[in-house]
Amino acid sequence: MSSILTNTSAMVALQTLKGINSGLAKTQSEISTGKSVANAKDNAAVWAISKVMESDVKGFSGISDSLALGESTVAVARKASETITDLLTSMKGKIVAAQENNVDRDKLQTDVDALVEQITSVVSAAQFNGLNLVDGSVSSATVLSSLDRDSAGGVTSSSITVTAQNLSTGDYVTNDVFSASTGGDISTDEDTFVLTLDQAGGTDDITFKDGTEDWAAGDKITMRIGEQTASFTLSEDDLVDADADGSPDSSIPDVIALGMKNAIDALGIEGLSVVYDSGTPGELSFTNDGDVDLAVSGQYSNASSGGLGALASIDVSNATNAATALGTIETLIQTAVDAASEFGSVETRITTQASFISDLTDAMKTGIGSLVDADMEEASARLQALQTQQQLGIQALSIANQQPQNILSLFQ
Repeated sequence: MSSILTNTSAMVALQTLKGINSGLAKTQSEISTGKSVANAKDNAAVWAISKVMESDVKGFSGISDSLALGESTVAVARKASETITDLLTSMKGKIVAAQENNVDRDKLQTDVDALVEQITSVVSAAQFNGLNLVDGSVSSATVLSSLDRDSAGGVTSSSITVTAQNLSTGDYVTNDVFSASTGGDISTDEDTFVLTLDQAGGTDDITFKDGTEDWAAGDKITMRIGEQTASFTLSEDDLVDADADGSPDSSIPDVIALGMKNAIDALGIEGLSVVYDSGTPGELSFTNDGDVDLAVSGQYSNASSGGLGALASIDVSNATNAATALGTIETLIQTAVDAASEFGSVETRITTQASFISDLTDAMKTGIGSLVDADMEEASARLQALQTQQQLGIQALSIANQQPQNILSLFQ
């Protein structure tokens, strides 16, 4: 049946053309934006996921900047530590030369003083963006390293802690600390000593004295035995028995002696025995039953001095002080080497984390793209097909609109 009131063919052709135009509009949007999900209307769930991931990518971009800043700061500190190690090694050469009798020790002392000034200059200059990790101004620093999102959507940050290494040379206070009854070289200020323990039975002793200055929490005794190092640092608890009048407490040398004995025993040096006898206040007796000679050197550092504060006590102006300076410089070199190693280790960790964050960011961008990016090859093919369908749809609608005219011919 034909009707001039209801043109079914035209309605079908019109609805088809609307569908084609809608698909064509969506395809053109994909081509112009490059995205198959450009807004929440396109696909609410996928759009929400992509926006959360995009915010994380933006956050990781900031973390990359933080890691780059941290890596540069640590690199400066590491380089400073390595430079200080080289300068201390040069100083060791001067000290070794001062062991000879037929040398001008005054000139060698001038060279040592110049190296100390150079080390001080390096420490002061070793800062990046105002942060100095080697001058004792900070104990640690943190570098933002990651953002962690849990399954419930909670976000927390993670950081890499960089432990500062105090390589400053200032605030050194002398204190008469060491004495020896059977031998050994004790410095003029009695802040350093050197003992020589011959193999197969060599013995010697060192005594910790009350000190002419008050002991304080943080005062440290460091001993180097062969190639190993042991140390003991006074704590507040060690000082609780100090005399009420503020004078040095006679029990502190015993506390130090016992603490150093335990630290040395922990090294497990073959053939070495260390005896602490409470009947002889503050004394440690060393015996070397091993098959190699051992050199034992000791260094006192007051609580307020920097890690290289003992440089102020190095004196090669006479044979005795030159001998004790040799033990001191070994300890200081090890301090600088340890600092450089610590910075090198954490710098490697920061570098590894920065590389991971970069790879993670790329992976997240790829994941976001797989969710929302348009397949341009498919869009291109679909565009061609829809344009052809549009033309055919217009033609079909035009044909359908001609049907009422065909009815009119029936009445002619």
